[in-house]
Amino acid sequence: MAQFDLNKGLAREDLCRFLAACYYQPSPEFAEERIFESMANAASRIDPELEIHAHSLGEQFAAAGVDSLLLDYTRLFLGPTHILAKPYGSIWLEGDKTVMGNTTVAVQKLYGDGGFDLADDFRELPDHIAAELEFLYLLIHRENDAHRNGKADALEEILSVRKRLLDEHLGCWVEPFAAAVRAGAQSDFYRGLADMTERFVGMEAARGRHQ
Repeated sequence: MAQFDLNKGLAREDLCRFLAACYYQPSPEFAEERIFESMANAASRIDPELEIHAHSLGEQFAAAGVDSLLLDYTRLFLGPTHILAKPYGSIWLEGDKTVMGNTTVAVQKLYGDGGFDLADDFRELPDHIAAELEFLYLLIHRENDAHRNGKADALEEILSVRKRLLDEHLGCWVEPFAAAVRAGAQSDFYRGLADMTERFVGMEAARGRHQ
């Protein structure tokens, strides 16, 4: 096992949290809270291509404007009729293309195994892209804490849950989901977000295979 880089670990933690935030409804707070600058800072400590994507996202967000992005967000993820890129794992993992399938129940159980509770005000299904990214963020946070404090037993359990998330859930459906976002998006912002999400999750999955 390669020596753990805590600085990079903390950057992975931050970037994952910001990626999850981008799958909520776009608002002026994205720019006001300088989320894209924070993303670029985290990405610069992980991977040069991720850093390029993060800088581009900020520029694309500013160029498009919140009202335009809200329309694109609605078309892509909400409908109201034909949703172009359904943001639920069960849609991509189960052949019948239905929500709240067996994989939804499975990932919800995995959340319980990992000590993760969805917020009371979270109104989406448990296998929504934002929820699975937030769970990954929590696992990376706990991984960093275990390394920092020498908690070998806790680390082993965390890495096991993280591997299941990436091998059985998020890592399996992020690629077709990202492709659907790219195909359906009218904005460079959401196409760029899809690229960045796919690359980051792919890197996390590959990292897990080498631990």
